[in-house]
Amino acid sequence: MPLPQGILDSSLDAIGHTPLVRLQRIADAEGLKCNLLAKLEFLSVGGSLKDRIAKRMVEEAERTGRLVPGKTTVIEATSGNTGDTSFLD
Repeated sequence: MPLPQGILDSSLDAIGHTPLVRLQRIADAEGLKCNLLAKLEFLSVGGSLKDRIAKRMVEEAERTGRLVPGKTTVIEATSGNTGDTSFLD
């Protein structure tokens, strides 16, 4: 997916474009023969790697009609693992 260019229409358009930085000096210092990269998740729109999953969940709920824009209220009641614990048996 190419990086968005110029001014974005929404912060949602930035989701999925978390910057990668090459860590060549560390790779060289450790004798690594690879492309060592760091993904800067703290620069994500919501400050979390969960931005992508949250966007996907909302889009899917809208697509299937479980979430109706302008009518349905979304309440995010957990700060841990995007609510995954509610699905554990």
